[in-house]
Amino acid sequence: MPMRKVVLIMISVCFSSSVAFGQSEAMKDVINNIAFYYKKTDLKYLSEAKKAVDGSFKTRADSMDYGKNVYKAVVYSSIVYIDSLNKLNYPDTLFSQTNKLVNKIIYNRKAYKFDVEINYIKGCMANVYLRKAFDSYSKNNYTVAIANFKEAKQYVPAAKQINGYLANIYYKLGNYTTAVHYYDTLLLEHKPRLDYIQSAAISYKMLGDTAKCLEITQNGIADYPHDQSLLFEEANILNNKKNYTLLKPLLDELLAQAPNNPDVVFMAANCYDHLGNVDKAEQYYQEAIALNTTDYNPIFNLGLLYLKKAASKTNDAQYQANLDQSKLWLEKAYEISPNDEKCLKTLQMLYLQTGNSNQLNQVNSKLKQLINY
Repeated sequence: MPMRKVVLIMISVCFSSSVAFGQSEAMKDVINNIAFYYKKTDLKYLSEAKKAVDGSFKTRADSMDYGKNVYKAVVYSSIVYIDSLNKLNYPDTLFSQTNKLVNKIIYNRKAYKFDVEINYIKGCMANVYLRKAFDSYSKNNYTVAIANFKEAKQYVPAAKQINGYLANIYYKLGNYTTAVHYYDTLLLEHKPRLDYIQSAAISYKMLGDTAKCLEITQNGIADYPHDQSLLFEEANILNNKKNYTLLKPLLDELLAQAPNNPDVVFMAANCYDHLGNVDKAEQYYQEAIALNTTDYNPIFNLGLLYLKKAASKTNDAQYQANLDQSKLWLEKAYEISPNDEKCLKTLQMLYLQTGNSNQLNQVNSKLKQLINY
């Protein structure tokens, strides 16, 4: 599934000296300039905020002041997040300096006193790493993208969409074991996103866990009852399990949505064939062939169906008509796949019934070659 680039982590904070950043007069210019930026979106206010906060560090005691360092981290994280094009022309080392400062701030035992500020800082840093991750992803540098997504997740562990980004990359890389680790957390949500359900189901199928794939698919259909991809996935599983009774109602829905899909039509034909509805099976086999005239499976199955119909008819005319139809389609199947042993053995049965010794000898010779080979 393609990755959808979504809105970055939302940062919600009230920039006022009395609410957001405490009541320190020393930081009033810093606070006001940050607030002005969010009102007027002019980068000059971020520059002024940086000047104000840097100017407040005059002594060793200032450097050790936790509150001042929090405000400094607020300003610096704002700049590295907002000024992504570096229009303020700060040195490239600003991000590493900010990163070091932020990690020092958020893990301090006093951090609880500055919850609003710390959450704002974390949001800024998470967005920086998300931006880096998307940039790496767009360049197919998945290793770096993964590292950046994981960095972002450390700052905002509750942001579940990051699990979606990581799941998507691991899915794309074919690392399904790791992909399902992330998808599992996403599927716990109320009505998970459809693309998460689809990719999770495919990942489990690739891992060989058909039961889990079916569980996810059926849960997904409960939320998205008319999604064609989920219906088709469940239909495939039930078809492979030969559970034709449960398969039939799914096919009714799929046929209504995709009447010209040859795979769906053939599955319906095969289902009705196994349920003993010969007329429906014949109809859908013919429709499947009309949709794809070179597909071996419906052609062979239709030939076999007519052979079975012949065996059940007592009327000589019907018996012969079914044998003729069986011969027509089985020989077409043989033309498409001349080395298919099942087709050859079915032709062997047909030629025995019709007494066609020349063609029977040819089939016997072909089967002997295949077995000896």
